[in-house]
Amino acid sequence: MERTLVIFKPDALNRALVGEILHVFERKGLKVVGMKMMFLNDNLLDEHYSHLKNKPFFPRIKKFMKSAPSILCVLEGNNAVTVVRAICGVTRGYEAAPGTIRGDYSLSGQCNVVHASDSLVSADIEIARFFKDHELFDYEKIDFNFIYAEDEK
Repeated sequence: MERTLVIFKPDALNRALVGEILHVFERKGLKVVGMKMMFLNDNLLDEHYSHLKNKPFFPRIKKFMKSAPSILCVLEGNNAVTVVRAICGVTRGYEAAPGTIRGDYSLSGQCNVVHASDSLVSADIEIARFFKDHELFDYEKIDFNFIYAEDEK
């Protein structure tokens, strides 16, 4: 089973979309193993968006991400990184396909309601950035017997 990070950005929280978006992931069969709400500070944002740090739009992204709390969520399931990325859709909401989270709830590149880890390596790094080991839970999800075939678990 893979784990991946999803950040419900300030626009998702302010637009009252968190429950609806989380429902999409749960309905797919993904397991919530960690969740918390927090204001993201400069240090976390500088680290998380280090690949954008020298871009002219980076200050705008930081301001947006600090405008309200974010909800951080760790999801688990087979091929979780790929599945979550497909559910989210492409980065720019105006390019995202209908039926994806960004395609249904976003018209922006910045205000695109969620962040999702883009690889297993990124997922491991991002989860460790935002969660301590004791904040992640290992438990039996009783409906996995109806989500996965016996040899897929």
